[in-house]
Amino acid sequence: MKKRYEALLALNTRGKEDSSKEIIERLEREFAADGITVEQVQRLERREFAYPHDHQKSAYYVNFIIATDPATLEKLRAKLKLDADVTLQNYLVLPPAKAAA
Repeated sequence: MKKRYEALLALNTRGKEDSSKEIIERLEREFAADGITVEQVQRLERREFAYPHDHQKSAYYVNFIIATDPATLEKLRAKLKLDADVTLQNYLVLPPAKAAA
């Protein structure tokens, strides 16, 4: 059964500051290929880290609202852990979407 998740990703755009749009579009295509439904994409902005991470001082944050089953989410986590464009990832389970009246 599909659950809704909020996926907050910190993107590594070091040296390619204008490429955040291309990275986000690539991630959306990969989500669709894995059977993940993207409900919403919130492009946040570049933020400084509290402390350097992998010699990075900042990252571009993007928040995805997705729907998928837990097994597919675990596969996604493992795949994004190996993705050089994704520095950090955090997931939060959301309540089911309310039906439109």
